[in-house]
Amino acid sequence: MKIFEAVNNKKDYIRLLLLADEQEDMIDRYIGRGTMFVLEDNGVKAVCIVTDEGDGNIEIKNIAVEPQYQKMGYGRKLIEFVTDRFKDKYSCLSVGTGDSPLTVPFYEKCGFQRSHVIKNFFTDNYDHPIFECGKQLVDMVYLKKIIKK
Repeated sequence: MKIFEAVNNKKDYIRLLLLADEQEDMIDRYIGRGTMFVLEDNGVKAVCIVTDEGDGNIEIKNIAVEPQYQKMGYGRKLIEFVTDRFKDKYSCLSVGTGDSPLTVPFYEKCGFQRSHVIKNFFTDNYDHPIFECGKQLVDMVYLKKIIKK
């Protein structure tokens, strides 16, 4: 397994990025300013985009694992990699996600704690309803993790 930074041709991974953020113009808002990491293990298994949000904070804007490889530790490996890579430069890693029984518990198991909620984020910013686990996503839940040792 190896994780590398994708500097050029980030859009080559758009199919995978769309698994986590299903509207391409939303991805376009952060892909250019974000640092993208690709996890390979006999082929690409997962990607992650992290942005500098200022004041010692970085944010996971997108993390996606190929569906057939989910629940195999690849997402957790990417979060561990990002945490280790940025722990000397940043103090806090955050992530915004839908209030879903699939994603929120995953981040909590990775050491994140709920921070705040942005009401109506998905209904206000997407041109179509987004569903996860049969539930329409309306609010964005922010979670944070202290990474500076």
